[in-house]
Formats: sequence, structure tokens, C-alpha cells
Amino acid sequence: MSTLAASSSLGQVPVASLDAALRTASPQEVIAAALQAIGRERLAVVSSFGSESAALLKVTADVDPAIPVIFLDTGHMFTETLAYRDRLIEILGLRDVRSIKPDAAALAREDADNELWFSDPDACCRIRKVEPLARALAPFAAWINGRKRFQGGLRAAIPVVEQDGTRVKFNPFANVTRDDIAEIYRSADLPQHPLVAAGFRSIGCMPCTSRSDHGEDERAGRWRGRDKTECGIHTVVTSAV
Repeated sequence: MSTLAASSSLGQVPVASLDAALRTASPQEVIAAALQAIGRERLAVVSSFGSESAALLKVTADVDPAIPVIFLDTGHMFTETLAYRDRLIEILGLRDVRSIKPDAAALAREDADNELWFSDPDACCRIRKVEPLARALAPFAAWINGRKRFQGGLRAAIPVVEQDGTRVKFNPFANVTRDDIAEIYRSADLPQHPLVAAGFRSIGCMPCTSRSDHGEDERAGRWRGRDKTECGIHTVVTSAV
């Protein structure tokens, strides 16, 4: 991996080669490779602190608990999610969790009545998630997220490493299974998000999240009744926002 470290200045990480090398790597190996290739100061984890987030955060903490973690506090989060975030920070010893909020002026201008999620959910996601994430990622050359292929939809064919505008994006859980995630929770005795027991399988903002049946798609409870399946942070090039 020394050649990767040598070529890790902004814009020079060999993404295709790295993806090929890590295609069958474990999540821990992917995160360790990202850390070596990019460096802690230029690498961030983005986490929703949702239904399966503890697995990614546990593996991250095992590699280096000081890797920055970005959490998008949209203003519409479940109180259970905020409490879960604080609990995982303490349990895992995460040293640099940054809770990022939307721009107050943008909210006042575009969503003064807090109802934009109903009339235009794409615009709501833009001002509450996509634009705040773009600002939060400005100092970083690469980011790590927790998407899995088994979640289906646009996630079914994600690579382990991909280009995201001028940044590199690592998907260390791309090829894991539900059983793999369950084993991480079991072996580390990780707490579940408190809403999982109530039937929430994918947890985002409160107005746009609902319960889903086990026979449904993993993310069926997100934006139910709409064609929308993604908030935009994985479909909009973050460096271009």
C-alpha cells in the first residue's frame, strides 16, 4: 500500500486500482486502506446514526476512533436518533463527531414554515442534507459511507471505491450481508437504534420515515408513496454543490 500513500495528494488517488484491490476486502481493511491512502486529516466518515450505522462506526473506531465523523442534523431528526448518536459516541469512544446543521438563512428563505418536506421533498433534502454535507466535506479529499448493495435500488451495484467529483468515496460495506452486520452487532454487543424494535428498518428524517415490513425493500419506509428513494447526498456530486 506504500505506492497508494505516495500518490494520495488531492486528485491523484488511483481509484480504479484501489477499487480492484479492495473488491473482496473486509470493511476494516477498506477503512484502513482509505486511512493510509488519504490520511486522517483529509478523510471523513458520514453517518446517519441510523438503523445499521453502529456497525460502520464500530469498524471505524477499531481502525482509528479519531477519524472525523459527520452527522447531518437536519432539524427533522427523531429524538431517538439524537440520543442514539450520543450513546454511540460514548460507547465507541469516537473522538471527532461533527453535527452539521442546515444554513439558517436558507431555511428562513425556503422553508420558513417547516413544511417543505411535504410539498417538495427534493428541495427539502437539498437545503437540509446535500448543501450542508457539501460544506462539511469541503476540507476533505475523501469520505466513507455505509451503503450496502443488499439495500437495492440505486445501491445494488455500488463499487467499493468510486470517484465523487474531486473526492474519492469509499463504500466499505458495499459487499457485506445482513448476517455480516448482525455478527458485528453481536460480537461487539452493540445497541440497536431504539426505533428498530418498532419496525423502522431504514431511519432518516422523521416526516419522511415510516415502518416497513420484512417482505419489503430495505428502504421502503423512506419517502413512502413517492418515486424518491435517495436524499441526494449519493446522487449529487458533493463537490459540485
